[in-house]
Amino acid sequence: MDTRTLGELLDTLGEPALRLLTAPAGLTTPVTEVLLYDAHAPFPDRAPGALLLAVGVRADAAAALVDEAAAARMAGLVVRGGDGPSSGQGPSSGRGPSPGQGPSSGHLLASEQGPPSPQGLADAADRARERGLALLTVDEDAAWHHVHLLLAGAVGARPSPAGGAALGDLFSLAGAVATAVGGATVIEDPRQRILAHSTIPGQPVDEPRRQGILGRQVPGSPENTEQYRVLFASQGPVRLPALSAEELPRLAVAVRAGGETLGSLWVVDDGTLAPDAEEALAQGASTAALLLLRARAAQELSRHMTGDLLRRLLDGTAEPATAAERLGLAPGTPVRVAAFALEGAAAGAPDGEQAALRLLDLVRLQCEARYGRHACVLVDGVVYALLPGAYGRAGERQRRLAEDIVRRAGQALRVPVRAGLGDVVPEVAEVRGSREDADLVLRVLGPEETVAAMEEVRARAVLLRLSELLGERRELAAGAWRDIMAYDAGHGTDYARTLVCWLDAGCDMARAARLLAVHPNTCRYRLRQARAQLGIDLDDPDERLVLWLQLRTLAGLRGANA
Repeated sequence: MDTRTLGELLDTLGEPALRLLTAPAGLTTPVTEVLLYDAHAPFPDRAPGALLLAVGVRADAAAALVDEAAAARMAGLVVRGGDGPSSGQGPSSGRGPSPGQGPSSGHLLASEQGPPSPQGLADAADRARERGLALLTVDEDAAWHHVHLLLAGAVGARPSPAGGAALGDLFSLAGAVATAVGGATVIEDPRQRILAHSTIPGQPVDEPRRQGILGRQVPGSPENTEQYRVLFASQGPVRLPALSAEELPRLAVAVRAGGETLGSLWVVDDGTLAPDAEEALAQGASTAALLLLRARAAQELSRHMTGDLLRRLLDGTAEPATAAERLGLAPGTPVRVAAFALEGAAAGAPDGEQAALRLLDLVRLQCEARYGRHACVLVDGVVYALLPGAYGRAGERQRRLAEDIVRRAGQALRVPVRAGLGDVVPEVAEVRGSREDADLVLRVLGPEETVAAMEEVRARAVLLRLSELLGERRELAAGAWRDIMAYDAGHGTDYARTLVCWLDAGCDMARAARLLAVHPNTCRYRLRQARAQLGIDLDDPDERLVLWLQLRTLAGLRGANA
């Protein structure tokens, strides 16, 4: 069996998702399974290599559980906790927790218990060290079901982009079911996509099954829809009649786990199925449920890992060459960052965080449909996606993709969504710059705009950044513009607006007068008075440029809006 070691588990999930307090047996300790602690169920006598999640047990009350886990020869115990023991002693393995790390998934449900005390964690770590048991912690706000999903996925299979190991096992299962039942078998997901099929020689197949396998999708029809309704309403295998002259009947069963429908198994019934075909198919469904859950866990783990990798790329802490390889990007592949965000008040609404998570799912789904394995991540309420090959036609397709996502998200979430596309960068090493571009695009989008690329709004973006730069530096924020604004405020004049309109109009007096809705002579008079009263030199092109930038960016005036 291809087991994972404790060290591999930590390398796979990493901090802050999982922190190690102590590992007295070392990081090569094998981890064979992940168990959830149940205070109302008998504790296992032996569970060598198991990692136990201490559900409902505070770290400072975990001494008895440490003893029981050690006696059962478990590999380790996972508790809720902070950044590590207060004693300052790191784990005996040499790998310690990282103080100050925030939650790995801020959207996870909060614990029903308060945080354990630092001394309680230190005492638990000492007890585990004495008993030779590894002790790990997860974040206070991590939901146990999510922790179990990630750990089970990491332990149960080497992670692959879409649960490849588990889906490979589904093909083996389809063959085993076909042999036991006596008919050609397919395994489907709830959306009627074919995940695996049998290839037993001599078993008859009909044309609809053949076409479904070729297209990886069951052809839709009202008759098909009715059969699925009957199937999913049944608690066991059902026999379904042929829908056409070229089709054979079917024996089918829904695949469920914990009340959730995960998919279905279908067997072609040519009249020669085994006498115990229904019982064998029901057993196959139980195994399929485990494999589908395992595939989901592996997919969730893969998404978690690629999302974390993208997060580190965006903040500049990931090694670019390694990150590109892990994301499946060839060296020198041009990329750009797309940013999606809920608009205005929707982001700050009470359910804004949940809406942002749904937006993440929608962006990921649309990107995976076009690019396959894909990196998306939610950071501070903004969903970022890394889009490869962004020049020429690819750039146009990405613009259409962003528009499609914004439209679909607005309909699904019932809140406005906006998107910004950063500049194309020639390689992954420059992704951080494209992310900054995308953020800037979101900030300068107009009230009627929902999607834009940096090249479309560059002038606005430059002015915004200039306004921030000018406002931060005393020497750049000083100048005649302040005197003009103060004079207008004290004397009831309109020199600042007049100057901005004149400069926006390219120093054309007639156009400036139209912007101000006054006679050109009035505009001309105001400019003469501004020169005389404030001593500004409008004949100097440098002074005109600086005055225009300061009035536009710092005073926020604009001729088009005057």
